Amino acid sequence: MTKTSLICGSLAFDKIMQYHGRFGETLLADQLHRVNVSFLVPTLRTEYGGCSANIAYNLKLLGGDPLIMATIGQDGGEYLQRFDKLGISTRAIRTIGHAYTAQCFVTADLDNNQINAFHPGAMQFAHENNVADCGPLAVAIIAPDGREGMLKHARDCAALGVPFMFDPGQQLPMFSGDELITFIDQATYLAANDYEFEMVMDRTGLTLGDIAKRLDALIITRGDKGSEIHAGGERHDIPPVTAEKVVDPTGCGDAYRAGLLYGITNGFDWPTTGRLASLLGSIKIAHQGGQNHSFSAEEIATKFEQAFGYRF
Repeated sequence: MTKTSLICGSLAFDKIMQYHGRFGETLLADQLHRVNVSFLVPTLRTEYGGCSANIAYNLKLLGGDPLIMATIGQDGGEYLQRFDKLGISTRAIRTIGHAYTAQCFVTADLDNNQINAFHPGAMQFAHENNVADCGPLAVAIIAPDGREGMLKHARDCAALGVPFMFDPGQQLPMFSGDELITFIDQATYLAANDYEFEMVMDRTGLTLGDIAKRLDALIITRGDKGSEIHAGGERHDIPPVTAEKVVDPTGCGDAYRAGLLYGITNGFDWPTTGRLASLLGSIKIAHQGGQNHSFSAEEIATKFEQAFGYRF
């Protein structure tokens, strides 16, 4: 039986720039209606990003079988080569020749205030991909992507009987209450952080109990307070794992979701699945960027036993 996990979501480059001053010293409160400023940014780094890539990267480290279904731009050749080196299949990644890969431009000041610009680029054509073209699948995740792509891939999974996790993330505001209810009714699992889940309840008018009853599992993450999984009428409280150091939260949620997918495809119970997901998030946060950490299967098993007192 296949253990392939289909990862539907964005591929992106993150351009991260550091301004060695403070925005507040340059931006004049009474002149914000006619801003014309330039910030000198002596440092610039490019990170490989995008939800689908971050999730697939972590799932591959665990020994899982991720299949990314996403769109990449004319400038994506280097990213595709990276996937090949990592042993992650690119057969379901579509290149959009007339667009650039999605990119986030982040400028941070000395107080860690940020001014961001996001160019969706090729992500806007995610709906051109078809789940039916991917072959046998154990599970899928619909992570943040182009709006029409997320809607279509959820419909595709439902029509094909592929169980999937709905992970709206930062794209959640794009959907109406009725659309979110449709996602929930089609999905097998829902994963969201506590703020996002409050928005889901507000937009749909559904309570936590209402939503949990419609799913096999509802997963809510609460940062350093851990997470909770509602499944089969039970609530499982998942403790946080203390990180060796806190460097960068970027991609922690994606690492957590990779742990969920690994647990689902390997038949783990929910307490074990949630604990593995929590551990992955703690490992990621100790490293800059979403894909610069690494571990072996044996290392993660050992860390799990150290954290929770048993091996998965």
